[in-house]
Amino acid sequence: MPKWSHLCLVAVLLATVSCTDIDWWENASLYQIYPRSFQDSNGDGIGDLKGITSRLSYLKEIGITATWLSPVFTSPMSDFGYDISNFTDIDPIFGNLDDFDALIVEAKSLGVKIILDFVPNHSSDENEWFEKSFNRVDGYDDFYVWHDGRVNAETGEREPPSNWVSVFGGPQWTWHETRQQYFLHQFQVKQPDLNFTNPMVREHMLQVLKFWLDRGVDGFRIDAVPHIYEYRNADGSYSDEPVSGWGSNPDAYDYHDHIYTKDQPATVELMYEWRAFLDQYRAENGGDSRVLLAEAFSSVETLSAYFGNGTHLGTQLPMNFQLMYLSGYSSARDVVNSIDYWMNTMWKEHQTANWVVGNHDTNRVADRMGAHKVDLLNVIVSALPGASITYYGEEIGMSNVDVECTGDTCEDRDGERTPMQWTAGQNADFTQGQSTWLPLNPDYERFNVQTERGVARSSLNIFKGMQALKSSSAFQAFKQEGGFSYEAITEQVLQIIRTNKYSEEYRILVNMGNGLEIVEGLADKVFEYVLTTAYSPHQQGQTVDLRERILLMPYEAVVLRWVA
Repeated sequence: MPKWSHLCLVAVLLATVSCTDIDWWENASLYQIYPRSFQDSNGDGIGDLKGITSRLSYLKEIGITATWLSPVFTSPMSDFGYDISNFTDIDPIFGNLDDFDALIVEAKSLGVKIILDFVPNHSSDENEWFEKSFNRVDGYDDFYVWHDGRVNAETGEREPPSNWVSVFGGPQWTWHETRQQYFLHQFQVKQPDLNFTNPMVREHMLQVLKFWLDRGVDGFRIDAVPHIYEYRNADGSYSDEPVSGWGSNPDAYDYHDHIYTKDQPATVELMYEWRAFLDQYRAENGGDSRVLLAEAFSSVETLSAYFGNGTHLGTQLPMNFQLMYLSGYSSARDVVNSIDYWMNTMWKEHQTANWVVGNHDTNRVADRMGAHKVDLLNVIVSALPGASITYYGEEIGMSNVDVECTGDTCEDRDGERTPMQWTAGQNADFTQGQSTWLPLNPDYERFNVQTERGVARSSLNIFKGMQALKSSSAFQAFKQEGGFSYEAITEQVLQIIRTNKYSEEYRILVNMGNGLEIVEGLADKVFEYVLTTAYSPHQQGQTVDLRERILLMPYEAVVLRWVA
């Protein structure tokens, strides 16, 4: 049976709120920019703020509601900006605060909202806070997580306080010679964890949020949310984490079950504190809602708590990564199972949804699922109710690049971070310089914005067409006035229905398989084709009677609109 159909109609019959009463983020098209790789303005081969500003009109063109920027703050770049030495300044690589202010002005003139990456779990070890803390400056003594360690009963030697392993492998605890204590780092050793049990830390972070809110940002994507708090025993000690049963390397992150270093109850309360701060800021300063996205690879039950508990509101968009786990072998039923995992909890409890396509830490869709399925996933995430979150370049079908690593100069994540492909010209028009900080994909002459603008069924134009549909009455009516449903009508064919109460209905059909699919008896109505992907033999404007059979080619996706 179709799921979640006609919820809006029921709400209207019960005289609840109008379907048009949705906040901007609930149906938004969000777009992640990796600043190093979006546009270079000064010829050094590295993207920057002026470059982003020059390309904001492109985001408007393709229907983007808001874009969030990976970190642009002052940093030694040990982890490409996720190691922040100054939370309230711009790294010279990207420009300066004047450049940032100019970006905000241009974004507001275009109606594109700006969301910043917010990295609260840790700082750089080159941050002045850390220097003050290891020197025990008054007020900063416990700004980070410090511990004497424990004495090995057999050897009598000092060792780390617990067996905790960092996300990147190896111990979470490192000895500091000056301080003569261990400090905690859930990620790199150059990323010491801040101590959020200290009210002064929380106050500093609220001031960071206010600094950027005052400069006009529209929200924050919170990095590494599950790691912000750790469990400490009443006597100040830290317990060892149990073995998970996964893997055989005790220095690997997955070797332990992280019951003391992830998703602690205090982290949930912190999300409520930050949401209340943003809501209060809006009450005092006006404007649209300021939004919080939470990066948390956690269970859907935990994500539900991050959203709210019925008494307190939390992050509006706890990020949903379920569709990123699909592969080239995934069927329509697999897609439905991934959707169900979210909807059975988050929609039932909160009537909220979001769908992430990719990010800077994950292979691109063309590599995870195959280039022939890029359009299918873009259609699906735009057709589902809620917000869609696209990583730059996915709208043109960019793929990973094999980047040769030499020493410590690159990471295994560099392949999905290569420069944006704007044209078929020199260096894809990413830079006027002679080189780019990471190599361009050799296929950029085919997969680029300029070329795809001129191809009717290119990935770019499919993406733009789907974003345009999100402003239609049927797509806007997902909470009250209309309804939606989704189901696998065969093993390989996914159907999504979007409809308002009375006048508009769309059916999105996606063939995930490599064979011809025939379906019939879908509806007692006539529809017209309003969007067809490159694998489709149908043309926009053609009609089809859904009482009769409809053929779907391998990897074909179509959008049909009810006409009679």
